[in-house]
Amino acid sequence: MTEATAKQSKYLEGERYTMTCQPKIVIGFTSGAGHTEVLARAVADGAIERGARVALVRVDELADSDWATLDDADAIIFGSPTYMGTASAAFHAFAESTSRRWLEQRWRDKLAAGFTNSACKAGDKHSTLAYFATLAAQHQMNWINLGLHPGWHTTAESEDDLNRLGYFTGATAATCADLPVDAVHHADIATAAFLGGRVAEQAAIFLTGRAALADTHPEVTQEWKEPEHV
Repeated sequence: MTEATAKQSKYLEGERYTMTCQPKIVIGFTSGAGHTEVLARAVADGAIERGARVALVRVDELADSDWATLDDADAIIFGSPTYMGTASAAFHAFAESTSRRWLEQRWRDKLAAGFTNSACKAGDKHSTLAYFATLAAQHQMNWINLGLHPGWHTTAESEDDLNRLGYFTGATAATCADLPVDAVHHADIATAAFLGGRVAEQAAIFLTGRAALADTHPEVTQEWKEPEHV
């Protein structure tokens, strides 16, 4: 274990909140060669380990029941490979198909997060994550970032560290295009799992806070009215 890996273990073994509810998390993703699906399943594992109920949804193969699952989620984690500097065409098609939900504000105040894979270590993955965050903002969702310091950015660190690629907006992976799905780097898989756990924890915090506000201050749930000008 490198010095950096030991330092980062605090993220995995440090203080955790006690779950008082079980958030519903949907991982809505597309995958080309299968590398991004490996990340999606890692995100799911991380969220389940923290106590969430999780559904994996291929957004390029949506049934009516899948839309209902998305609508019922407390948090949606978006995932796509990065192609030509952005999310896949299939993901973009899904995003455009959410316009009715945008109009009706069905996803307002849900949590959102994202992950992506590309063949290059950089590969403009930041553009894909930014696109996910923008989509979430248009739906008036609350974005949850990765919550990790970068790994592998000093000589004391290695590519085995969490967040070895040094992204902050979401979880990323770099997998050579000619490698099979079982070659996705173990540190990238662990980083994706960390994101899933973080979203589960943040969703539980949001849900607990909302319930407490509703119990203590029921008036905050009433429609806000513009005060009269004096």
